[in-house]
Amino acid sequence: MATDTPRTGTTVDLEIGPVAHGGHCVARHEGRVVFVRHTLPGERVRARLTDAAPDARFWRADAVEVLDASADRVPSAWPAAGPGGAGGGELAHVALPAQRAWKEAVLAEQLRRLARLDLTPTVEAAPGDDARGGLAWRTRIDLHVDAEGRAGMRAHRSHDVVALDDMPLATEHVAALRLFERRWPAGSRIEAVAPADGSSPIVLLDGAPFDLHAHRPDRRPNARAAVRERVSVAGVEHVYRVAAAGFWQVHREAPALLASRVLEAVGDVAGATVLDLYSGAGLFSSPLADAVGTDGRLVAVEGDERAVRDARRNAHDRPQVELHAGDVADVLTGRRGAVAPAAAADVVVLDPPRTGAGRRVVEAVAALRPARVVYVACDPAALARDIALLAERGWSDVTVTGLDLFPMTHHVEAVAVLTR
Repeated sequence: MATDTPRTGTTVDLEIGPVAHGGHCVARHEGRVVFVRHTLPGERVRARLTDAAPDARFWRADAVEVLDASADRVPSAWPAAGPGGAGGGELAHVALPAQRAWKEAVLAEQLRRLARLDLTPTVEAAPGDDARGGLAWRTRIDLHVDAEGRAGMRAHRSHDVVALDDMPLATEHVAALRLFERRWPAGSRIEAVAPADGSSPIVLLDGAPFDLHAHRPDRRPNARAAVRERVSVAGVEHVYRVAAAGFWQVHREAPALLASRVLEAVGDVAGATVLDLYSGAGLFSSPLADAVGTDGRLVAVEGDERAVRDARRNAHDRPQVELHAGDVADVLTGRRGAVAPAAAADVVVLDPPRTGAGRRVVEAVAALRPARVVYVACDPAALARDIALLAERGWSDVTVTGLDLFPMTHHVEAVAVLTR
């Protein structure tokens, strides 16, 4: 129960208010804001304070007992990710429709607060997720090993490893690797990659290929360290080589779904110049190159050299593709020895990291004066900040659609289309 002077570890009774960006809800205790995980708006809970410094502007807490439950609460789909457990499943106690409503509220609030836009984006389910109960969607998982050699995940806001028996968000192809039944070197990191079609999975141990059959690192010089991903977009199958340790969308349906939405958003670009910024291994580049045709230009810019090497292989048969390696802002502006790839563009597509594109990239994009900007975002706050910057420069006609590509978590993908 509450004490006169609450501190970290103390339990307090709280009335839960609205959702907030970051996977928690907002409550107040004696006038102080408390961000509470594992709860729902309208509930009354007993919460353990996990970060309650006396001079902090706000506190953090985990709901450990539900006193009055929301109608949207369900038995957790992943109990091991509950209070004090592994990070990465903070909405597992929320019914799937309510998870999407949660994310819609966060998207709308961030757009209103940071971009001054009164929009109400919907968040759509990925194909097959409802039938799977929001589980079995991750084609890639990242694990850590505890002192006893057990694989698991780190606790929320901690380096402590929570040993696991399974990972219900992983696809059946990842689950078939049976990573949790083995013992691993203490303190190591495991990355497992299984393409959505189930072909030729790879396990990396501390970044190096690992032979599951021999249960030892594969030290051969030619040990396989990349996978093949097959993605169907507008009736065309694209095959991508992707480094196992490189970036790729983790939801089994995300590559096809996002590439299709981007292709629809750019419209008719035959013969046009299209920029694909933060292009990675070329997920969008290949279908966009087909859309511009041999009379157009597809200019891709990526800062990760490993991804650029993959992209060169993936686009080797498309002469209209130009690949530029380097910091996106530096490449666009010709700084630090880079050669600016274009003086103008008809459409700019960008898929920046969670931190967003930022002012330098937005200014460089604005200088190209594209008629349309298609922005793929994995963080609502970063998206809203960049939309505000683009709006100041003339791209004020905005539509935003959310995609629930991270069920059971607070994360949400969004596609924004801005026209001038």
